[in-house]
Amino acid sequence: MTQTPDTPTIGQALVAGLKARGVDTVFGIPGVHTIELYRGLAGSGIRHITPRHEAGAAFMADGYARVSGKPGVAFVITGPGVANTLTPMGQARADSVPILVVSGVNARPTLGLGMGHLHELPDQRAMVASVALSATRIEAASDLVPTLDQAFDLLEHGRGGPVHIEVPTDVMPAPCPADLLTAVRAAPRPGLNRAPDTAQFEQAAQMLRQARAPIILVGGGARYCGDLIAQLANHISAPVMQTANARGMMHGHPLALPASPCLDSVRALIHSADVVLAVGTEFGPTEYDMYAKGDLPAPPGMIRIDIDADQLARHPAALKICADAHAALSQLVPQVCNGTAQGQDGATRVATALADGWAELTPVMQDQVRMLEAMRDAAPNSLIVGDSTQPIYAGNIWYDHDRPGGWFNAATGFGALGFGVPAAIGAAIAAPDAHVYCLTGDGGLQFSLAELMTAFDAQLNITFVVWNNHGFQEIADSMQAVGVPVLGCTPTPPRMAELAAACQLPFASIPYSVAALHMAMDKLRGTTGPRMIEICIS
Repeated sequence: MTQTPDTPTIGQALVAGLKARGVDTVFGIPGVHTIELYRGLAGSGIRHITPRHEAGAAFMADGYARVSGKPGVAFVITGPGVANTLTPMGQARADSVPILVVSGVNARPTLGLGMGHLHELPDQRAMVASVALSATRIEAASDLVPTLDQAFDLLEHGRGGPVHIEVPTDVMPAPCPADLLTAVRAAPRPGLNRAPDTAQFEQAAQMLRQARAPIILVGGGARYCGDLIAQLANHISAPVMQTANARGMMHGHPLALPASPCLDSVRALIHSADVVLAVGTEFGPTEYDMYAKGDLPAPPGMIRIDIDADQLARHPAALKICADAHAALSQLVPQVCNGTAQGQDGATRVATALADGWAELTPVMQDQVRMLEAMRDAAPNSLIVGDSTQPIYAGNIWYDHDRPGGWFNAATGFGALGFGVPAAIGAAIAAPDAHVYCLTGDGGLQFSLAELMTAFDAQLNITFVVWNNHGFQEIADSMQAVGVPVLGCTPTPPRMAELAAACQLPFASIPYSVAALHMAMDKLRGTTGPRMIEICIS
């Protein structure tokens, strides 16, 4: 087929296929190997956000996906661009976040030859395949539809995670035939989800109705199922323990237990249950056994609901239901509520666990939780996006947020430092009417501080709260606790006032106290665009 000015290229057609599948935002840095994608973006109606680093692009896609409920998309160049997204892909894989990374790759005749071409890798696709759910190469226009179908099936209809598509530089500018372009632009086919056995729901409903001391464990896979979970919990009088990725569900409810099972009080409550319903949680050690006690609760009356059959196989349960959390609860809850339940004293059990759990926190952690509550109450229904920093660790142990899906961070699972700033940008793009807090340490900020300018360019409503303890204090404390001399934990932070001025951010610096934080937030209230508050820790 002869290329003409009116003939779209394969790169343009790929963008049209993304548009047809609901993509409205792309985070990317253009390069010579992705020019045809940008030809397709022009006039597509898809918004483009330019980060300062490819890791930032993929972290932004992650934050966007968590808040919007749609896959986040990043465009990056071949070689170093793709390599820079591996850490964000690792975080997305650990947290089951659907992100799509689209990149170039060198021309097909050069692949694997080691001839020193620009951005060359021995095998880019194999490198990414070790992290991504799928790594696919488009080698002809006829590959477009099946490749996009496969990608969005994984992104939208399974557990979620990173997916990679690469297009060689000799394929991207090639013409796309009109009939294939029509097919690419067509509405996508629906995904396939396995329907659970009806008998499993009947068995689960009977177990829950007969339970005298039930408990519900909720993970990130069910974070938007709060109404169904609350209806079920009310009927069977069950405490609802939420992992960090499920926080915001049932805020202030007497049956809500927004505290980590790493606490002895919460573990005791789980151990005392006769039936446990676990929905959308993988029982990861950073959520359930952070202190490596080794007594991870595994009650005999365990019902597990998870969309991933492989995940179900990794932890014992009396009954395993492989299904999407919302679909499963929509079928299970009416069956349970259609009969009399035996559960009792759920609110009393929660109150006892909360009182005992609060006493387990150190005074320093209690103060950090109060700071989080002050942020929440100053901007109700906000999003708090965190990096790996001390107040975030405290909040993951104990904190009740007021917005489903509004509390998330990289301090569990993969634990990528530098996540907070770019992920908060993606969150703000996805929810332009919400106030977004980014809570990061001075150490984590230096991983991605250039992305402050991305927030400025887009004039996003983000308050960057920098916990400045002049280094990696959490790591220093851990080294001291085991008698290791503290080394490498005191990188000098930038002077935050000058940094904020350079990035044109309204700024306040305060000593660490809840009262001072309130004053700083009042001072900056009414400013437009992003702003920064430095909390100085002596």
